[in-house]
Amino acid sequence: MSEYGDNIWGELEDFGDGASGKRLVRSPESHLVAAVWELQAGAAPGPYHLHHGTDEYLLVLRGTPTLRTPDGERELAEGEAVQFPRGLAGAHQLINRSDGVVRVVIAAYHGTPDVIEYPDDDVLIVGGRTPGQDGEPLFRRFPPSTSNDG
Repeated sequence: MSEYGDNIWGELEDFGDGASGKRLVRSPESHLVAAVWELQAGAAPGPYHLHHGTDEYLLVLRGTPTLRTPDGERELAEGEAVQFPRGLAGAHQLINRSDGVVRVVIAAYHGTPDVIEYPDDDVLIVGGRTPGQDGEPLFRRFPPSTSNDG
């Protein structure tokens, strides 16, 4: 415990599904983002996914989360750092299968545009920080395909 108490990050926002977090406020000019995330026992806050325009990094602050990657699942130790590069090699999902709380920092360099794949759901998301034809930042979600014929 630090001299400031156990939670030096301040109050965390509840995102549901056993996950809470606090995001770094970034400037519009920056592609770098970061957040501290706290996962309650049994939480799996996000689906298995991979990015085509974003590099992500994870640092375990507390607990022993389970990491799912293309190589399978493994338990991470406190202090362990993991890189998720762009593409299939960086596919990942973080799950708290332990009985305790897990706390991690995730930092990412978000290029624009980005394409995010969710292989388990056959969903593709395309997004960009630049405006699309409607003047809003680009965002499109493509549902599962019905065939591979295009």
